[in-house]
Amino acid sequence: MNNRNTYHRSMGGYVYKDFGPEPFAINIVKAARENQAFRTALWTGEHLQLTLMSIPVGGDIGLEIHPELDQFIRIEQGRGLVKMGDDKNNMSFQSRVCPGYIFIIPAGKWHNLINTGNTPLKLYSIYAPPQHPRGTVHRTKAEALAVENNH
Repeated sequence: MNNRNTYHRSMGGYVYKDFGPEPFAINIVKAARENQAFRTALWTGEHLQLTLMSIPVGGDIGLEIHPELDQFIRIEQGRGLVKMGDDKNNMSFQSRVCPGYIFIIPAGKWHNLINTGNTPLKLYSIYAPPQHPRGTVHRTKAEALAVENNH
């Protein structure tokens, strides 16, 4: 698959579409670094979902919990602080992360990722099973929160 079939340029950044559940290959490092949206579902299947995220300087994913799914995250650009715990008021696990780091969030753990660097934090995330509707694109965290609050 070449890049012309993978994404198109729009408004100063690359816009990706959801390619699931078809077979798929991509340079994930390049895709994660080029993504400008807060969240983009890149591939959604029946049992797994791949998303790209861009978290602005000083921003975060937001405190959340996924009771029924596990999540894998790999950092491709920037620096952050991961917090996890059984109680949202007691995040007993904390780790600094930077490019090349991964972290895994077990189902039922409260978690957050905070951008502590001076560049956007770029990452990709794998959910099993999928967390977001196929084709999800949230340009900003505010947009993501508005959509989630309406459901």
